[in-house]
Amino acid sequence: MSTEHPVQAETPSVEPPSTPTRRTFIATTTVVGGVAVAGGLVAGPLTPVAEEAVAAEAPPGSRVSLTVNGVRRTVTVDNRTSLLDLLREHLDLTGSKKGCNAGACGACTVLVDGRRINSCLTLAVRLDGAEVTTIEGLAKGDRLHPLQQAFIDQDAFQCGFCTPGQIVSGVGCIKEGHTGSPEEIREWMSGNLCRCGCYVKIERAVEQAAGRK
Repeated sequence: MSTEHPVQAETPSVEPPSTPTRRTFIATTTVVGGVAVAGGLVAGPLTPVAEEAVAAEAPPGSRVSLTVNGVRRTVTVDNRTSLLDLLREHLDLTGSKKGCNAGACGACTVLVDGRRINSCLTLAVRLDGAEVTTIEGLAKGDRLHPLQQAFIDQDAFQCGFCTPGQIVSGVGCIKEGHTGSPEEIREWMSGNLCRCGCYVKIERAVEQAAGRK
């Protein structure tokens, strides 16, 4: 009787599926995404229906003409654009500051047709044909506006962030005739906040520019 043992067939080893690495995942995703984009490009231009859908998603815009600091400016803006954003982002007039962006601090105060407004709350498209004066438009060349000079004389600022709005508001306050007393000035300037607490000196600067000091 043979003593040899039968040779058993070797079972081929099966390697477990490898877990994709982060590098492999990113590479695969990039390739698939590229194919998808390429497929979209190969598919040809958008159909008229698709073009209408894209146009419908775009925010509506309007053409607005304003006289800003004596210069006529015409721009096309999103209908939701505030006057403040028009001045700062489209006309590069960054003197008017974006503080609270809710009409509570007065840092964005400008004059529209001679009246004080919070430019952050005013839609630019509603001011077509209006005349806007910002802090940049007060000085005459190298000669400061009397209230700008008064702010320097009275040391009426510290950090300076609120100062453009304070000065423009003060100019409006003087034009409106609300400078009869310190109390009246404080009342009619109360919409402009100063976090540094320079209210007394601001009031004195308005008095000086109004000819009361």
